Amino acid sequence: MSKDELAKFEGKVAKATGGGNYLIALENGVTITAKLCGTMKRFKIRVIEGDKVTVGVSLYDLSHGLIIFRHKS
Repeated sequence: MSKDELAKFEGKVAKATGGGNYLIALENGVTITAKLCGTMKRFKIRVIEGDKVTVGVSLYDLSHGLIIFRHKS
Protein backbone atom coordinates (compact mmCIF):
# COMPACT_ATOMS: atom_id res chain seq x y z
CA MET A 1 0.00 0.00 0.00
CA SER A 2 1.49 3.32 -1.05
CA LYS A 3 1.32 6.63 0.80
CA ASP A 4 -1.31 7.88 -1.66
CA GLU A 5 -3.78 5.19 -0.51
CA LEU A 6 -3.55 6.10 3.19
CA ALA A 7 -6.24 8.10 5.00
CA LYS A 8 -4.63 11.24 6.42
CA PHE A 9 -5.47 12.56 9.88
CA GLU A 10 -4.14 15.49 11.92
CA GLY A 11 -3.06 14.91 15.50
CA LYS A 12 -0.66 15.73 18.29
CA VAL A 13 2.11 13.53 19.67
CA ALA A 14 0.98 12.50 23.14
CA LYS A 15 3.91 10.26 24.12
CA ALA A 16 7.12 8.91 22.60
CA THR A 17 7.37 5.25 23.53
CA GLY A 18 10.36 2.97 22.99
CA GLY A 19 11.41 1.45 19.70
CA GLY A 20 10.50 4.45 17.57
CA ASN A 21 6.78 4.22 18.33
CA TYR A 22 4.63 7.23 19.19
CA LEU A 23 1.17 7.61 20.69
CA ILE A 24 -0.80 10.10 18.61
CA ALA A 25 -3.97 11.81 19.89
CA LEU A 26 -6.04 12.56 16.80
CA GLU A 27 -8.36 15.56 16.52
CA ASN A 28 -11.42 13.30 16.71
CA GLY A 29 -10.36 12.00 20.15
CA VAL A 30 -8.95 8.61 19.09
CA THR A 31 -5.44 7.59 20.19
CA ILE A 32 -3.34 5.46 17.81
CA THR A 33 0.26 4.25 17.62
CA ALA A 34 2.48 5.41 14.79
CA LYS A 35 6.03 5.16 13.47
CA LEU A 36 8.07 7.57 11.37
CA CYS A 37 7.94 7.07 7.63
CA GLY A 38 11.16 6.27 5.77
CA THR A 39 11.67 9.78 4.40
CA MET A 40 11.56 11.28 7.89
CA LYS A 41 14.10 8.71 9.11
CA ARG A 42 16.33 9.36 6.08
CA PHE A 43 16.47 13.12 6.64
CA LYS A 44 16.65 12.70 10.46
CA ILE A 45 13.53 14.75 11.22
CA ARG A 46 12.95 14.72 14.97
CA VAL A 47 9.50 14.40 16.49
CA ILE A 48 8.93 15.20 20.17
CA GLU A 49 5.90 15.28 22.45
CA GLY A 50 3.52 18.11 21.66
CA ASP A 51 4.33 18.32 17.94
CA LYS A 52 1.43 18.57 15.50
CA VAL A 53 1.74 15.83 12.87
CA THR A 54 -0.07 14.34 9.88
CA VAL A 55 -0.59 10.59 10.19
CA GLY A 56 -1.33 8.23 7.32
CA VAL A 57 -3.57 5.37 8.43
CA SER A 58 -4.37 2.23 6.46
CA LEU A 59 -8.06 1.60 5.94
CA TYR A 60 -7.55 -2.04 6.94
CA ASP A 61 -5.99 -1.35 10.37
CA LEU A 62 -7.12 1.92 11.94
CA SER A 63 -5.10 1.44 15.14
CA HIS A 64 -1.65 1.96 13.57
CA GLY A 65 -0.22 4.57 11.24
CA LEU A 66 2.80 6.33 9.76
CA ILE A 67 3.85 9.86 10.67
CA ILE A 68 4.28 11.43 7.25
CA PHE A 69 4.60 15.14 8.11
CA ARG A 70 5.56 17.28 11.11
CA HIS A 71 3.98 20.73 11.07
CA LYS A 72 5.97 23.80 12.00
CA SER A 73 4.73 25.38 15.19
